[in-house]
Amino acid sequence: MRLGDDADNVRYDAKTSRIYVGYGDGALAAIDARDGTVLGQVRLSGHPESFQLEQDGPRAFVNVPSAGKLVVVDRVAMKVIATWPVTTASANFPLAFDESGHRVFVGCRHPAKVIVYDSSGGKEVASFDIVGDTDDIFFDKVRERLYVSGGEGFVDVFDTRPDRHFSRIARVSTAPGARTSLYVQALDGLLVAVPRRDGQKAEVRVYAVR
Repeated sequence: MRLGDDADNVRYDAKTSRIYVGYGDGALAAIDARDGTVLGQVRLSGHPESFQLEQDGPRAFVNVPSAGKLVVVDRVAMKVIATWPVTTASANFPLAFDESGHRVFVGCRHPAKVIVYDSSGGKEVASFDIVGDTDDIFFDKVRERLYVSGGEGFVDVFDTRPDRHFSRIARVSTAPGARTSLYVQALDGLLVAVPRRDGQKAEVRVYAVR
C-alpha cells in the first residue's frame, strides 16, 4: 500500500488485525493487515515519532516533537481527541505506556528528561533526568522498570514503583550513538543497535534483564 514518505513507527493491534503507521509531515494511518486496505488516516500537526496503543481501550498516544505535543487519537473514530503540551522539555521522540498504572512516559532530549503524564487526563505528574540523546524507552510491566537508551552511550534503568520516585537503579555503558533499542520480554533482554563509528563495528548487543 502507498501512504507517503518518511514512515517511522509501526504498531500491530492483534485484536482488530490492524496495522498503524506514522508517516509524512503529520499523519497516522490504520491498515487492515489481512488485505492491505487503508481504513483511515488522522492528520497531525507534525511528523509523528513514537506512539503506543492502548490495549483495553481505543486510544493511541503519539509524540509530535516538531509541535511540542503529545497527541491522543481515537483509533475507532480515527480522530484526535486530546492534545497535551510538552513544556518541561523539548524534542520528545520516544514514548512508553504503563496502561495499568495510567502513566505515559515521554522521553525528551533538550534537556534529557522523561516526563510522566497521567493517561486519564494528561496532567504532568513527574519528571526526571535521563541519558542524553534518547531514542527509545520501554516499560517492563513485570519488574515495573523503565529502560532508556541514548546516543550518549548508556542505557538507564529506573524503578517506577510509586514509592521509589523513579530512582535510577543502573546505568549500563553501551557505545556512542547507540540510541536505538528494543525490549523483548520473551527473551528477558534489551537489544541495542550499535552503529559503526570510530573503529567500533556495527552490531546488535543483547543485554540480559535480571
